[in-house]
Amino acid sequence: MSDKELFLKYGCNPHQTSARVCSKGGSFPIEVVNGAPGYINLLDAVNSWQLVRELNKALGSPAATSFKHVSPAGAAIAEPLSDELKKAYFVDKTELSPLATAYARARGADRMSSFGDWIALSDTVDVSTAKLINREVSDGVIAPEFEPKALEILRKKKGGKYAVLRIDAAYEPPIMETREVFGIVFEQTRNNGVVSREKLGEIVTENKDLPDSAIRDMIIAQITLKYTQSNSVCFAFGGQVVGIGAGQQSRIHCTRLAAQKTATWWLRQHPATLNLNFGNGVKRPDMNNAVDQFLRDDLTPAEEKVWRTLFNQVPTRLSKNDKDEWTRELKDIVLASDGFFPFRDNIDFASQFGVKHVIQPGGSIADKGIIEVCNEYDMVMLLSGLRLFHH
Repeated sequence: MSDKELFLKYGCNPHQTSARVCSKGGSFPIEVVNGAPGYINLLDAVNSWQLVRELNKALGSPAATSFKHVSPAGAAIAEPLSDELKKAYFVDKTELSPLATAYARARGADRMSSFGDWIALSDTVDVSTAKLINREVSDGVIAPEFEPKALEILRKKKGGKYAVLRIDAAYEPPIMETREVFGIVFEQTRNNGVVSREKLGEIVTENKDLPDSAIRDMIIAQITLKYTQSNSVCFAFGGQVVGIGAGQQSRIHCTRLAAQKTATWWLRQHPATLNLNFGNGVKRPDMNNAVDQFLRDDLTPAEEKVWRTLFNQVPTRLSKNDKDEWTRELKDIVLASDGFFPFRDNIDFASQFGVKHVIQPGGSIADKGIIEVCNEYDMVMLLSGLRLFHH
């Protein structure tokens, strides 16, 4: 490796045998500290780093994200965890630093999707965070720096093959970015749109009560969308993402997916879920799968047979009524969209999952009708004027 390029084993797939990454000008801003990151790892790394860097700058808090296939599965800042969330995130017996708390939240948003994730952290990685990463199934991590003992822990992960990247926190890319697809070069000004408290936009609904917690969560959701494959919708609460609907052709499908993931995140905190009695030796990934299957109603007989073997005492499933009652307790959720809402069905559906605050760019002929339906539900909606498509 030179100071301007990094040769890779292969590209997106093993048959794409020639691959490298390189800097457009100046030294390469990423140092491979351990392991051998792949092409997709590096795409995740550069996108995820931008996300946590912007969260940290906007909110002044340690930030973390869990990335999979160039979209976040979760993102968060270092807000304290409730006892229920600690148990749902499997960290109830773990001492967590602020940075580790941010990662526990980011990983906890959608633990199924975060299996084998790429991690980005805004601050120097400490021992607490390294220990948390070490026990999860993950491909690699990028951060501006690592404490020596933290680096020692991470270098032993995956038999010494865990990818650890150090990025120059002061690095700024050129204003123009290019990509080549099918021999055709695309060029554009990079997305330097700023998401901040001052630039959230105008409240257009009758309800104008926007607490600081909602402002924080709007900033988190919008910055997350900035690095999520479009179309995308993000639900946020408590200083973290709780559901992302990414890469869907229809916006209502984005909203449904984000809402359903939010419901799963919430149901993971149901007392019946928290008190699942797993058998000895059941690994954490299997626990994650078992929780997901506990909340499903459509297990095949073969899945059911395997699932039952994971418990000391096979649990009684929650009924649809149980789950609906619990979901109705959701409240004060923030919904952010990377593009405007063309139809009211998005708001109608979101209203069933505790959404109280909405932020979207606006600019549609449907804006007036969307404002009216938000008024029907006594929601607060802001029009940011900032579209956040990412491809």
